[in-house]
Amino acid sequence: MKLIIKKNNNISQRKISKNSIKVLYRLSKSGYEAYLVGGGVRDLLLGKKPKDFDIATNAKPNEIRKLFKNCRLIGRRFIIAHLIFKSEIIEVSTFRTKNNHTDKKSPYPNMKKSNNGMLLVDNTFGKIEEDVYRRDLTINALYYNIQDFSIRDYVGGIKDIKMKIIRLIGDAETRYREDPVRMLRVIRFSVQLHMHIDKKTEAPIVKLSALLKNIPRARLFNESIKLFCLGYGYLTYMRLKKYSLIYPLLPFLLNKFSKKNTNFLQNIIIACLKKVDSYSSHHSMRCPSFLFASLLWYPLKEKIQILLIKKKIKYLKAYSISVHYILKKYSLLLGIPKNILINIEKIWNLQTEIEKKKNHETKETKKNNIFFQALELISLRSRIENKIELKKILFLWNKKNVFFKKKY
Repeated sequence: MKLIIKKNNNISQRKISKNSIKVLYRLSKSGYEAYLVGGGVRDLLLGKKPKDFDIATNAKPNEIRKLFKNCRLIGRRFIIAHLIFKSEIIEVSTFRTKNNHTDKKSPYPNMKKSNNGMLLVDNTFGKIEEDVYRRDLTINALYYNIQDFSIRDYVGGIKDIKMKIIRLIGDAETRYREDPVRMLRVIRFSVQLHMHIDKKTEAPIVKLSALLKNIPRARLFNESIKLFCLGYGYLTYMRLKKYSLIYPLLPFLLNKFSKKNTNFLQNIIIACLKKVDSYSSHHSMRCPSFLFASLLWYPLKEKIQILLIKKKIKYLKAYSISVHYILKKYSLLLGIPKNILINIEKIWNLQTEIEKKKNHETKETKKNNIFFQALELISLRSRIENKIELKKILFLWNKKNVFFKKKY
């Protein structure tokens, strides 16, 4: 273990949330070990503003709950404590036991694995020296001590930050099998932190990419938001394609569509992600709704066209049936939550309304909270489909400065 004392690290206590400092001190005063750990420490060392602050301690979950009235215990695979404050949630986890065993039958009574090696239950508590080897990446395994402001580095995380290397702790294939989402985390951090992936960390990814199919869809959807909505969506998408990880996330890309819709779909994915990237710093575009309304637009159009040809029904009926079918299918396939599905449908319905609207100053239309996302989808479609009609509609809205009066 390398100890980086205060004068040799650039972490300022002023940049750490007051709530997490309170939690650290209360745990410490109660006789427990407590450290700031994970991405918060990494971001502080990189001079970035941490999105959240996680804490690791030797206090057991029930002991944490006794100390904090605002505690809620969550998780099945590994129980962790969420301390709920007005402005943030502090995640507190108990040190875990080191696991050097790769066999499917774990020697620990509180640890269970699937046939693929995935950890199903992992409530095995241990010491800090063991806990570090249960974390995923070296750069996320740094422990900041609030008592003397030092950093404990057991696995070379400081060196990897300086060398800009993403490296898994332990045997890469075993760690991916334990939790396939680690493959997505490797890609995400490599893109967002502008780091390259260690060769041993990189080697098993393509071979094991199919393991992501075993992950609950809701969890994959949450990972998709982290991958595509934080300002690096396009570059992340290209890297996910390189390692065959995009298909478990967006399985509809494997579907057979008409040649025209296939080309449109490929183009709108890239255009949409670049648009989301350009607005990410403003936090103004409601990314998940806009993203999936755009990505699923051409699967929707494909379904409509099939119904029009095979069933010979009117467009509005074909549209209604298709919207219901696509939303139901992909809510299950992608794990899209109900509130986002509702917004997607609104964005789609507004496509027709905007196209047919003659009075471009209609207050009711402009009051719609997702109207500008719908207009942005029309903008993407106009470029991809190269339709004069859509370009005319955009020109009319832009002429009245509607399009630029409000950020998305």
